Parts: sequence; structure tokens; C-alpha cells
Amino acid sequence: MRRIVIIGRDEDLLSPLIHRLEEEGFEVSLCPPTSEALDPALADTPDVILIDLASSGEEPDVKAAIREDQKGEAPAALGLVALDQLSHLDLTLGLDDFIVRNATATEITARVRQALWKKARVDAKNVLKCGDLVMDLASYTVYVAGRPVELTFKEYELLRFLASNRDRVFNRETLLNKVWGYDFYGGSRTVDVHIRRLRSKIEDRHHTFIETVRNVGYRFHAYP
Repeated sequence: MRRIVIIGRDEDLLSPLIHRLEEEGFEVSLCPPTSEALDPALADTPDVILIDLASSGEEPDVKAAIREDQKGEAPAALGLVALDQLSHLDLTLGLDDFIVRNATATEITARVRQALWKKARVDAKNVLKCGDLVMDLASYTVYVAGRPVELTFKEYELLRFLASNRDRVFNRETLLNKVWGYDFYGGSRTVDVHIRRLRSKIEDRHHTFIETVRNVGYRFHAYP
């Protein structure tokens, strides 16, 4: 289930949107724009951050949290804005899209889906597509050019993380933290072993997905 964190104070305005997103199968949480609330809400990186800029956009904790989050696994980030904010939007936040605050819940939901697709090639049916690689995130199945691929859980999670962040280079320590967790005590060789196994299962002379970046780590190739 894709997870959305909505940052804002106006619960009455945001409640219909939260309800609509939950009907569409998203897990949604409303977070006030304070560091005490933001830190735990964003610790386990959500798929989407939706910021009510009309009520929270000037909060320094919000700006700091978004910019810090962009250094790691970046979620899709959208801003809800009032009409009178359009002429002076803070583009330095690096948001993927802006949505006028009085848009319908249905329109905002569609924009969230579109942002997810642009960011990670995940469609409304929770399917991630990268060229001939297809991952059904709901059923944990993987196909390459229509051929089913059997992966272990960690191989699947490693592939999902890399494919969701295509064209970004990750070092081994980051991959260990994101896929195995901060309490994992194995060495970086664990990543190399799993990458080698993944390649043996999803790559052939027609398909190359994972690139080794010398002295840095690994990167997943993006495909149209």
C-alpha cells in the first residue's frame, strides 16, 4: 500500500481529501508542521508528501524536513496552494507539482497518481514499470519481458528500492540501511552478493538494469 503524509493544520479542509485518498487504497496520515511530528512521520520515507502550503508553507520545520528528505530516498512531493500564492511560490522547495487548494479531492488524487508515476513509474494499480521490467507491488511479482522471475524477499526489496529511484546512485551503506534496516549488522558485502544474484535473475544480453558505479555503489537504469 502506498503511503502518503499530508502536512498541514486545517483538518476540516483536509479531511475530505484524506477520505478520498483512503478510498483509492492509499495509507494516509495527517501531520502537523512541527519537527516533533515531522521527524517520526518522515523517518520511514513515505511514497508521497502533500504539503498544505497555505497553512504550513512558511514553517521552517517543513522546509528543513523536505530538503533533508531529498538527500535520501525522495518521495513525490506536492504542494497545495491558495490562488493568491501562485505569484510568489517558493520554488526552492523542489516540489514535483503544485495544486490549487480549492481543487476537488478527485482532481488532487489524480495529481498524486501522476506524481507517483513520474517519480517511480508506479501506476494507479500499484505496478512499477521500467522498460521490460514490471513489478506488481501488490502481489510481489516480477516479470522481465513477460517472463516471471522468482526472487527472495530481500532481492525483491532491493530491486524495488533501486527501480523506484531510477538513475540515482546509492552507496552500499545507504542500501543496507534502506533495505535491511539500521539494526542490520552484516557488512557491505551483503549488498554485493544480492546485486550479483539479482543480475543473474533479471539480466541477460538483451536487458541490463543495474549499473555498478566504481568506488561509489549502484544505480538502476531508467527506461522510457
